[in-house]
Amino acid sequence: MSAPNAGPITGPISAVDVDDPGATSSNVGAFFDVDGTLVSGFIATIHAAHRFRQRQAAFGELTGILEATVRYKLRRMEFERLLVRAAGYMRGESLAEQEALGEQLFHSHVQARIFPTMREIVHTHQRSGHTVVLSSSALTMHVMPLARYLGVEHVICNHFTVDGDGTLTGDIVRPIVWGHRKAAAVEEFSQANDVDLQQSYFYADGDEDLPLMHAVGHPIPVNPRPGLAAEAERLGWTVVRAAAPPRDRSGWLRRLARP
Repeated sequence: MSAPNAGPITGPISAVDVDDPGATSSNVGAFFDVDGTLVSGFIATIHAAHRFRQRQAAFGELTGILEATVRYKLRRMEFERLLVRAAGYMRGESLAEQEALGEQLFHSHVQARIFPTMREIVHTHQRSGHTVVLSSSALTMHVMPLARYLGVEHVICNHFTVDGDGTLTGDIVRPIVWGHRKAAAVEEFSQANDVDLQQSYFYADGDEDLPLMHAVGHPIPVNPRPGLAAEAERLGWTVVRAAAPPRDRSGWLRRLARP
């Protein structure tokens, strides 16, 4: 792909040229955010809604997660606080059981919310021999099932802290992967795996990912929120407009809370 060009991509994936004759295929990275980029909505809300429906959590946990998510999207809450709040609700539970539940919920709820256009973009990079990485601020139980489904080997994400018995302590491993720290984690991964960031791609929807957008040679916003959209317009970045999956065109948040 040449220098980023302005304008949205809404049609065939051939509009994204991922062949770069100046780079060895494996030296090219393709980094993907998850929530809002590969998947419509926030996977954590699906998990919280399930716990509520199964009477594993009080109504306050569900509403607390939903409120925190909305406040975060409105820039009224730091992501670190949102993530730690979610971890606190699950203190004392088994990590292995939560990971198994994450796999179950992926197949029953999340898989249908993958943007078809983005799934095709992932596969295009894989066919090109690029080093494909999910780089997300979500937790392992939310990200790993998606990585397995897409056949993505490399994942950068957040992790719960656990005690010696594999029980959740109610906290998150530091530093928390988000914003500048996500960019730093991707840079460390790239150095360790001989990935050239100037030849690489990054797909994300939020302006919290601007540090990483500026670190790669091919920043590609996906359904960008206002801050990222403004920067994309200012710098002439290619923008992907991914249509919602057929089963997720309206009311998905209401369905999540349905008993």
